Amino acid sequence: MPEDPLKALSDQASEAHTKIQQAHQQINPVVAIRRGLRDSGIPADVMTIDCLRTRRRIMLVLHDKELGTLLYQFLSLDENPGDDFQRKSLSEVNTDTLFSWMQSYFSDETQNKQSGTRP
Repeated sequence: MPEDPLKALSDQASEAHTKIQQAHQQINPVVAIRRGLRDSGIPADVMTIDCLRTRRRIMLVLHDKELGTLLYQFLSLDENPGDDFQRKSLSEVNTDTLFSWMQSYFSDETQNKQSGTRP
């Protein structure tokens, strides 16, 4: 029986969280799993990875209609998700993928580039 994709993604996020904290003490992501969509009739699970210091969020969605695919968006904490999710095969997502996303998206360099303070 194949492993539950939400559990596998959760385990990978937990490992990536540990790695990011070891490598970048200033990045302290908060990982949350939200099953509220299912409660409202939408067949999907959502995981968010937030960085409160940079006010950025990585949203990961596992939708039953797109089995084997991870839908994801990079947002600010103040934004509502749109319909423009990127897609990646779950087989291509691992701890290193999540670590890389957290490292690049939650770093000061990313925020400074987007605010125009660095070239």
